[in-house]
Amino acid sequence: MPVRVEVTTGPQFTFGTIAILDARTRRPLEGSPSPAALWIAPGEPALADNVVRAEARLVDHWRDQGYPFAKVVSKDVVADHKTQKLNVTLSVDTGPRATFGTFTVSGADFLTPGFIEDRIMIPPGTPYSPERLNRLRRRLLEYQAIASVRIREGERLDAQGRLPVFIEVAPREPRYVGFSATYSNTEGSAANVYWGHRNLWGGAETLRIDGQVSWFGTQPEAVPSADPFGYKLAASFTKPGIITAQEDLVAQAAVLREVTNAYVREGATFLAGVRHNVDDQLSVQLGADLETGTVEDANGKGPADVIGVPADLKWDTTDSPLDPASGFRLSATLEPFAKLGAADAGPVLAQGTFSTYYGLDEERRYILAGRVGAGSIFGVSDLYDVPAQRRFYVGGGGSVRGYDYQSISPRNADGDIVGGLSYVEASAELRIKVTETIGVVPFFDMGAAYATDTPDFSGLKYSAGIGLRYYTAVGPLRLDVAFPLNPEPDDAGYGIYVSLGQAF
Repeated sequence: MPVRVEVTTGPQFTFGTIAILDARTRRPLEGSPSPAALWIAPGEPALADNVVRAEARLVDHWRDQGYPFAKVVSKDVVADHKTQKLNVTLSVDTGPRATFGTFTVSGADFLTPGFIEDRIMIPPGTPYSPERLNRLRRRLLEYQAIASVRIREGERLDAQGRLPVFIEVAPREPRYVGFSATYSNTEGSAANVYWGHRNLWGGAETLRIDGQVSWFGTQPEAVPSADPFGYKLAASFTKPGIITAQEDLVAQAAVLREVTNAYVREGATFLAGVRHNVDDQLSVQLGADLETGTVEDANGKGPADVIGVPADLKWDTTDSPLDPASGFRLSATLEPFAKLGAADAGPVLAQGTFSTYYGLDEERRYILAGRVGAGSIFGVSDLYDVPAQRRFYVGGGGSVRGYDYQSISPRNADGDIVGGLSYVEASAELRIKVTETIGVVPFFDMGAAYATDTPDFSGLKYSAGIGLRYYTAVGPLRLDVAFPLNPEPDDAGYGIYVSLGQAF
């Protein structure tokens, strides 16, 4: 049987009178967000979803102001067919303003006694804030030994007018193994296997051992006779609470053969330091950096024995380590270093990277991401006073995509890459989620390295491209194709990069 459906939409309604009332006094509730902030501004299309979302936004606003029991107790929505207006009245019971009370921890018997309590850092009497609880949850989940953290607020205030909080934690499997691989037509490929322990002695100590093999793909420009095969055997260790709960001991050691376009390095490295966690987002670290071995570049082969004292700062306000949609990241390093056996004080390395992320819509299907980075090595009279592995190089998947690895770097009279004493980079991406699992990312990169200790911004190289993202539970799989915009005759015509996680 044929079926015909006719639809008459009628006039479009817009929001009319918006009232937010105190449920106890029935008077306007002072301090509430404006109707525009709730997306129900008078004159705007009267979307039903916006009314529902306005309730949630209203509750979140008052909870953020320190009222843990805030709720919308009634909603009156009236459609006036004469004026085509939708009038909305929301009655809110804020409940009492509260402070935090005691924190009770359960399920943490796989950790040393007091491990969780020492890291709560919210003393009783602190004004209530759901964001403080969210930050606490994220901070505890940074410990690999912890699989889940459930934070439950009390249903009523205690005798002192404080809100009790209950924290339930669960362990992860302590041992794990894994495999990873990367591919780039300009940087070669690598495969890595690893084994780790997340809770070595019961104090959330971590140990991870990696074994990696790599293949540069082509003969290195500066050392054309070198074998493109590389390897790395590395171990990393972290001991939380080395002094207080806010200080962690971190150490890394590796035996490696590194093949790049500018140099080939063989030897061993060791880095150890103490990291102080100022708060949930900011940390500073002071350590010792030692490497020994040999390095061969365009000037020949020689020792690569270096000692340094790096000071690092990291500030991260993002909402995700692999796929951030808001916040920013700042990392900076200041490291005086010297060749072992040298009589002078040696150069000083300073570098930093800043990236930021902004959601263009409420669902965060459109994310604008940007990154800038710069560095300088000062305190030397000649470029070659700095070992090749310590100089700056630009070009490739980690900087300006589409160009050969390290190719946007100073060269000697023979055209061989020698690296620089300074660099500058910048990138911009628009991350568009087409579906829940598929995304596309148009991007633009620029940058260059310089033989002087300050960038003069000449010779900047530019590239643009498109990326594909497949979103998984552990982060997005990334496939980027980039094209140089102002290449040299010997530059590649494109670059392909495959890895896990966003480019930055």
